Amino acid sequence: MNFGERLRRDFSTVTLVLIPVAIAINVVIGQIVALLKLPVYLDSIGTVLVAILAGPWAGALTGTLSNIIWGITIDPNALPWFPVALLIGLTAGICANYGWFKTWWGVLLSGVIIAFVAAIASAFINVALYGGITASGSSFLTAYLLASGRGLIESVLATNFIFEPIDKIATCFLAWAVVKGLSSRYVARFPRAENVLAAPATSATYARR
Repeated sequence: MNFGERLRRDFSTVTLVLIPVAIAINVVIGQIVALLKLPVYLDSIGTVLVAILAGPWAGALTGTLSNIIWGITIDPNALPWFPVALLIGLTAGICANYGWFKTWWGVLLSGVIIAFVAAIASAFINVALYGGITASGSSFLTAYLLASGRGLIESVLATNFIFEPIDKIATCFLAWAVVKGLSSRYVARFPRAENVLAAPATSATYARR
């Protein structure tokens, strides 16, 4: 199967129905966390959910649209972070393709890898647009490190590498819990069902889509 065929399969009808729901999950939970000034984000649960069930490109699209819609309709501060959301969806989908969302330790490993990618990507945006201090609750640590004489990039990266793993591991486990709560028959309707089912989906399963 070539890339175009795989992409068309990933963006099946059931995927296109799931994406708006996932975007709503991202925006609602992300906005609540932002208002509470918590040192985590939890705004990628829907993105990871789509990435698990429909692949990296569907996950990337979900993350991108989430931040764009969130930024345009509710909080403009969410808009500049869409490249990070895109990378989160892409990385989560790649991890899922390796079968890492079939076991708890795989979910943990996925969270760590996604956190590393997000920490690096978000540091560039943070420094370039916000000078290291954003509306996130984690910025208190960045401010403390800056006040103690640390450099800007060092302070931002240190903060990211502390809080991103907590956030992304929690996000991956929450998305995984949602998937595990679904029936195997329903999960089998998604293009990447083999990412989470004990046995790969059969051709008969695909034929029923």
